[in-house]
Amino acid sequence: MADRVTYVGHATVLAEMDGTRLLTDPVLRSRIGPLSRSGAPPAAGTEAGLDAVLISHLHHDHADLPSLRRIDREVPLLVPRGAAGLFERSGFSRVVELAPGDSTEVGTITVTAVDAMHSGERRGFGKAEAVGYMLEGQRRVYFAGDTDIFEGMESLGSDLDLALLPIWGWGPSLGPGHLDPEGAAKAAALLSPRTVVPIHWGTLYPFGLSRVRPGPLRSPPRDFLTWMRKLAPQVEARVLAPGEAVSLS
Repeated sequence: MADRVTYVGHATVLAEMDGTRLLTDPVLRSRIGPLSRSGAPPAAGTEAGLDAVLISHLHHDHADLPSLRRIDREVPLLVPRGAAGLFERSGFSRVVELAPGDSTEVGTITVTAVDAMHSGERRGFGKAEAVGYMLEGQRRVYFAGDTDIFEGMESLGSDLDLALLPIWGWGPSLGPGHLDPEGAAKAAALLSPRTVVPIHWGTLYPFGLSRVRPGPLRSPPRDFLTWMRKLAPQVEARVLAPGEAVSLS
């Protein structure tokens, strides 16, 4: 199995590293409440043969229970501190909570939860932490989940092969706790990975709004590349459409 990372869409990424398959924040269906999917659907088999699923926080566009029900309930779920109950009630038997700094082994990969600056509250459940994840084997990959720049972010960047950074959200505007294209380029400058791939853009959008206000679906990656050239020219930026992959070799 070649080491690669596939952008499935939104914050869903399939990381295949050292023979281990990890899926982040699965959104595998065409609709979440008022949000509809734009672009290619997940490839057949995306959820097959997984060694673990990583959940960054409990917002519905990151912890989508109908999508998770497509995954074998014996697959381990790595979740933020305070979030296990939601997934255990959904039938998952191997739920591991990780606070920032906690690590666990998945196959040949060490997965470590890291800080994120983002609300983790979910209506009807309460508040759990939001985290990102560092994946370490022969390569180091940082999955930011959903975050703004936080104190100490630059310390994650030592010998980092790939950073997966959010550059937008699911609608025409952003609230607090998010990176926009400029902010994501600033984060890339702090981390200085070999390659950065923008995520969390162009996938979910309010139903019907794309006909009258399509800009936020299309412009974030262009704006991100512009800011990268200004703020982090030493970093290779690779924009992937859903279904496209970047090699870690």
